Amino acid sequence: MSFVDLVTKRIAIVGFGIEGIAVANYLISLGKDDFAILDRNSIQELMEKTEEPALADGKKFLENDKIDKKLGKGYLDDLSSYEVIFRSPGISAFNSKLKEAQASGVEITSQIKMFFDLCPSPIIGVTGTKGKGTTSSLILEILKKAKGGNVINKESNIFVAGNIGYPALTLLAGLKPEDYVILELSSFQLMDLHTSPHIAVVTNLTVDHMDYHTDVSEYQNAKKNIVSHQKSSDFAILNCDSTFDASFVNRLKSNVQFFSKSVNNVEALVSDGKVILNPHSQNITVCEKKDLKLFGDHNLENIAAATLVADILGIEMQTVKDAVHEFSGLPHRLEFVAKINGSKYINDSFATNPEPTIAAIKSFSEHKILILGGSSKGADFAHLAEEISKANVKAVVLIGTEGDKIKRALIDNEFSGEVSSVYISLDEALKKVMEISKEDDVVIFSPACASFDMFKNYK
Repeated sequence: MSFVDLVTKRIAIVGFGIEGIAVANYLISLGKDDFAILDRNSIQELMEKTEEPALADGKKFLENDKIDKKLGKGYLDDLSSYEVIFRSPGISAFNSKLKEAQASGVEITSQIKMFFDLCPSPIIGVTGTKGKGTTSSLILEILKKAKGGNVINKESNIFVAGNIGYPALTLLAGLKPEDYVILELSSFQLMDLHTSPHIAVVTNLTVDHMDYHTDVSEYQNAKKNIVSHQKSSDFAILNCDSTFDASFVNRLKSNVQFFSKSVNNVEALVSDGKVILNPHSQNITVCEKKDLKLFGDHNLENIAAATLVADILGIEMQTVKDAVHEFSGLPHRLEFVAKINGSKYINDSFATNPEPTIAAIKSFSEHKILILGGSSKGADFAHLAEEISKANVKAVVLIGTEGDKIKRALIDNEFSGEVSSVYISLDEALKKVMEISKEDDVVIFSPACASFDMFKNYK
C-alpha cells in the first residue's frame, strides 16, 4: 500500500489499543484525519484505559469530534463502507465480519503489515511459543556491540519493536537503509502477514493462545508464516526440535539453518551446557552455562538462535561471546528478585502458559516452591502436572481462576508435595510461601496462566 492510498481512501482502525493508537498517529502524520475508530469498548471504557501510560496518547483521538467513532455493540457492523481496515492483534484475521468485508473488496491490513510494506531497513523477525523476547533482546545487544565494526556502521541505528519495545510503525519516519529493525512477532500479528523478514527466527513451536486460535494447526500455521514468504536471498533459523515437517521446510525458498539440543547435524548445537557454532566445521564454543548471567538450559537455545543471526550478518564471534556473557535477561523472565531467610525468590510472571513454566522448573536444581494460577488461556495442565510430579518441587501454592484446574491435574498425576488452597490474592499466596519456605529453597512465581483475573497484565 502506498502513501497515496493511505491519504485518499476511507480508513477504519479496528481495535484501539497500543497498535491502533500507533496507526492513528501515523495517519495524522501524513495529514490524514478523516478515519474512523471502531472498538468493542464504550467511550467511557476507552477513556479509562488511557489512564495507562502506554495508552495515554489515545485520549486526543477519543476527544476529537472530527474523528468518527463506532464503539460498543455492533462496532463491526457495516465494515464494507470502508476501503481499508487496520486490524489490531486482538481481532482475529479470521473474524467472520472481517472476512465478509474482505470478500466485498475491502483491504484488511495491520500496522505490522504496513510496516513491512514501507520499512527501508533490513528486518530481523523473531517468533516462537517461548523465548522470543529474550532472543530479540539478545540480538539487539549483539548488534549494538558490533556497531562500528566491519559489518555495522557506527552511524547505524538498531531498534527492537513489535511485542517488545514500541509498535513498529512508530519507528518508520526515522529509519534509514543502514539501520536494523528487530521485530518480536506474535501469532496474532503473523497470521495474515504477506511479507516475511530478511532473517526470520522461530525459537520453538509448541502450543499457546488456544483461547484465541481455533485449534493448534491455526496457531502453528500463523507462526510458520514468518518464513512462508521469504525469498532465496533470505534466511530462516529454525529449532530442529520443534514441529517443522519435512514437506514444509522443503517448500521454503530461503536459506534454512537449524539449532538443536538433540540433533548433531545442525549449524548451532546445544550440548553439555555449551552452545557450539558449526560443530562439524568451525566447532566454536560460544558460551558455557556456568559462565552466564541467564538462568535455565532453555536460554542456551535462545543464545544459539541469536548466534546464528550474528553469524549470518558476519559479526565477529568474539563480539557475540562478549554480548552473550554480559546479557542478564529481561524483567519478569526468570528474574532474580531477592534472597529472604535463605530462600531465593524468582519472578517469572511472563510465563503465561505451561511450557515456559516447565522450563522454569528445569532451570533450578534446588528444592522448589511454585506459585501457579491465573486466568484461562485454554491450556491443558496435565503435562505441567506430570513435570512437577517428577521434579523436586516441595509445594505448589495456587492463585486465580485456574487454580482448581491445576490442583485437579496435580492430584491426577499423584503429586506428593503440598498443594495449597486457591488464594484470592498474590499477597495471601506469598504469606503461605513465607510459612513453608526453608533455607536454600527457590520460590518461583511462574503462573502458567494469563493474569487478567487479578492484574492488568503479566507485568
